[in-house]
Amino acid sequence: MRALVLIVLVAALTADMYGQAQKPSSAFRIGRVKYAGGGDWYNDPSAEVNLLRFAQRQSSLDAEAAYNAVEVGSEQLFSYPFLFLTGHGNISFSERDVKNLRTYLDNGGFLYADDDYGMDRSFRREMKKVFPDQEFVEVPFSHRLYQVPFGFPGGPPKTHAHDEKPPKGYGLFVERRMVVFYTVESNPSDGWADPEVHGDAPEKREEALRFGTNILVWALTR
Repeated sequence: MRALVLIVLVAALTADMYGQAQKPSSAFRIGRVKYAGGGDWYNDPSAEVNLLRFAQRQSSLDAEAAYNAVEVGSEQLFSYPFLFLTGHGNISFSERDVKNLRTYLDNGGFLYADDDYGMDRSFRREMKKVFPDQEFVEVPFSHRLYQVPFGFPGGPPKTHAHDEKPPKGYGLFVERRMVVFYTVESNPSDGWADPEVHGDAPEKREEALRFGTNILVWALTR
């Protein structure tokens, strides 16, 4: 729960920085990152709602199963211990966005990004602005994120075909702490969406929801 405590503290600090701050909720919430550039940051709004409901059924997690959009440059970013970013198109961060996201991640926040096909180039470019001295590194299959509470010994699941390449999971680290987890050629978040959205088989959706639960659990217990 260290990350959640840190986010609450940062939320208080941003009240002075911006003149106002949204009171943090006691329930665990996911913030859907709203970014500029033209990409569809808003797609599949049922994804995180279904994931949180699934995680609640699997554990004692007190969660708010809701779709909460938050602008990357907003002080409200600090009200969320966990951010989710996805889309198909271009991503563009302003100078304010870069500074805000860096402060959030440096102070205990966590971002999960899932390439919904087509955002890889721009996402890597914009994250380079946030961490200019770092590169994404592939997360080894031995990492705890792939082990608890569900086992994924081969890394991220292959929910959608995309370019038929192996699914990959990458991380960005601050003092050995992974602050960004990024999946490519995997797209588990599509498997979280309502069944009729993508028509995925039940076993694929179950696999994707289990993997998403692993990400949530790891983010809250790291």
